[in-house]
Amino acid sequence: MKRVYAVEKLCLNCKLCEVYCKTAHSKSKDIIKAHKTEVPEPQTRIFVEGDNLLSFAANCRHCENPACVEACITGAMTKDPITGIVDNEKERCVGCMTCVMACPYGVVKAADIAFKCDLCRGEDEPACVKHCPNRALIYIEGGSER
Repeated sequence: MKRVYAVEKLCLNCKLCEVYCKTAHSKSKDIIKAHKTEVPEPQTRIFVEGDNLLSFAANCRHCENPACVEACITGAMTKDPITGIVDNEKERCVGCMTCVMACPYGVVKAADIAFKCDLCRGEDEPACVKHCPNRALIYIEGGSER
């Protein structure tokens, strides 16, 4: 399956991947409204770690055997058998955070409910990759994780 990979030596720590991820997961899909006026505030699903010397964007690895799915007490966290995408069914999530604790990459986050990268399901390319000015994020077929 295709995954998003970070190329650390190209990352400028600009966090535009976070900005466009948040916008892509907003109701309005408008960059200003998503960041200034939407309630509830949309959440980014990619997180830039590091500093100006060395940084990279971290997001869900859509693991072969995802610990978050195994840990989920309600069955809200699922892995699509066709696409391989690991996603959270918002209607079933109770916000217990067991998936947050189980994720070995630390990329499942929680507000009222858990949220994580969904690879911008339905799009040709995730928003973070599409808008990275330095191409520090790539979307390619990759090996299995975990």
